[in-house]
Amino acid sequence: MTHTNALVIGAGGGLGGAVAGRLLDKVTGRVFAVSRNATNDSAVDNERLHPLSCDYSQTSIDDVCAAISRSPDPISAVCICNGVLHSEGFFPEKRIESLDPESMMSVYNVNAIVPMMWVKSLLPILAGTQQCVVSVFSARVGSISDNRRGGWYSYRASKAALNMLLKTASIEYARRAPNVKLIAFHPGTADTALSKPFQGSVPGGKLFKPAFVADRLMMVIENADYDRGLEFIDWNGVTVEW
Repeated sequence: MTHTNALVIGAGGGLGGAVAGRLLDKVTGRVFAVSRNATNDSAVDNERLHPLSCDYSQTSIDDVCAAISRSPDPISAVCICNGVLHSEGFFPEKRIESLDPESMMSVYNVNAIVPMMWVKSLLPILAGTQQCVVSVFSARVGSISDNRRGGWYSYRASKAALNMLLKTASIEYARRAPNVKLIAFHPGTADTALSKPFQGSVPGGKLFKPAFVADRLMMVIENADYDRGLEFIDWNGVTVEW
C-alpha cells in the first residue's frame, strides 16, 4: 500500500469521527482530523490520528492547509463532513412564511460556502500525481428533480448550491488536478445530533449508525471512477438525480 495521508473535515461530529476512524484502516500515514476543538474527543485512540483546530474562516482554513502541506506524504482521501440543518436559532422551514434571511445565510454558509473554501484551498496540495478522492457530504433533498414534498427551503437550496459549486469545481480540477475525483455523497439519515429532532419519521431500517455510513463511504471511495467527473452518490453506491 502506498504510504498516504487522509483528511477529515468536520471530524468533531458523529459522522466525521466515524469516518476518521475508518480511514485509519485505509491509509498507512496520518489521518488529519479537523474540528473546532483540536483535542481528540472521539473514541479513536491511534497515534496516527492528528487533530487540527479550525474555526472555518478562510484564514484558519489556509493555516490548516499549510500545516498539512508540510507532511512529506501525499493525501489519498479527503472527506468534508460539515453540515447544518437546525440550531437554537432556526429550524427547517415547513412553510414559505418561515423564511428568514439571516437563517438562510447561516445554513448556506455552513453547507455550501465552507466546503467550497476547502476545495479551493486544497487544490495546490492535491494537484500532484497521487490519486485522491474528495468526498463532500451533500443530501438527497438537494436534488432538484427529486423534490416532491417541498419544505426545508434553506437546507434543500444550500445542498443544491453545493452540488452546482462542486460540479463547476470538478471541471476546473479536471484541468488542474486530473488525479482528483470529486464526489457529492448522500449519507442517508444517520443517528447524529443533526437528525435527532426528525428521527421519529424515519422509516424502519433507514436510521443508520455513523459507523455504517463510514463503511459505506469507504466503499464509495474505493470504487471511485476517476474518469467520470463529479458524481452524486448515496450510501448504497447508487447515483442520485441532480
